[in-house]
Amino acid sequence: MDKRNALISGAIRRNAFAALTREERLKYEIARELGLLQKVRQVGWAGLSAKETGRIGGLIGRRKHAPKEGE
Repeated sequence: MDKRNALISGAIRRNAFAALTREERLKYEIARELGLLQKVRQVGWAGLSAKETGRIGGLIGRRKHAPKEGE
């Protein structure tokens, strides 16, 4: 495991997302909401199916381009 993946893995175990980028935190948040976080922890991001990965990517895109509250 390279240094970056070790850092991400450790951050997830400790729920300390401070070392992750905003995009990485969003990806983990969406995976948790979809019930995929445990699978990501067990097999990594590469272990997700194309459908699961696409769903996460679609929700990331939707959230990034959604108007902010008050706009």
